[in-house]
Amino acid sequence: MPDVITSRDNKWLKQFRSALRGTGPRDGEAIGVEGPKLIEEALRSGLEAEALLVSADGERAVAKIFRAAGASDAGIPSSRVLRTTDQLFEGVSGTESPQGVAALFKQRVWNFEDVLRGPGALRKAPPLVIVLAAVQDPGNVGTILRSAEAFGATGAVATRGTGDPWSPKALRASAGSALRLPLLRGMAIPVVLAQLKIAQVQIYAASSARRESGGEPDLREPAAIFVGNESSGVPAEVARAADAVITIPMADTVESLNAGVAASLVLYEAARQRNAAAKGEA
Repeated sequence: MPDVITSRDNKWLKQFRSALRGTGPRDGEAIGVEGPKLIEEALRSGLEAEALLVSADGERAVAKIFRAAGASDAGIPSSRVLRTTDQLFEGVSGTESPQGVAALFKQRVWNFEDVLRGPGALRKAPPLVIVLAAVQDPGNVGTILRSAEAFGATGAVATRGTGDPWSPKALRASAGSALRLPLLRGMAIPVVLAQLKIAQVQIYAASSARRESGGEPDLREPAAIFVGNESSGVPAEVARAADAVITIPMADTVESLNAGVAASLVLYEAARQRNAAAKGEA
């Protein structure tokens, strides 16, 4: 049994505190993941654990975490299983009701081709990319990524000015999707647009505001859906470059939809069209 960490100034506790209470890791920094379910999801997705922190309250969850680690290629080094008191764990936790387990994971490195190609099961499908353009609320960021994975997106891009998908709040809202979906962070919008044009991917600007519809978009072919800021929508440069604007019909009494809801509806429509095409339906 390793020694129990009893000092709040311990270097590992400082690292966990920064990861679990911050706004997201910089390049090369560890991703902080809290709670047994998310940790198990991260391990099953193939992420490499740098350290596991456990308090007395979290001991009951350790066996399942170790089983998930044993089933992964990376696992958890025994020398990096750290234990501390419940009180000190609360001091590093980013949640109101800590579950006593947290982990630091190395970032997975994706490239633009990964985002277009998608994970193994989707590699024969046309690209379906969700681009978050200055979506700032971490709950919306996580919701969009969760819907993206659920509805078959091949990958996601979080442009500069977007809330970090690997921040603790966004990770929780994504229910682990942000750890599995091919994802690029911090790209400049002109670079994203240029890459999509080179790859011959249709660019769609999603609008949650009520306006005249331009007709139903064909999302069966390679497509990138841009979702904009909660208050100002997609940036002007995206609107100018877009091949079409996707609008969502709704009641006149409602001015607009939440960014996460709007993105989810558009992603569902893409999945519906693609599933129908796969079945040979009109």
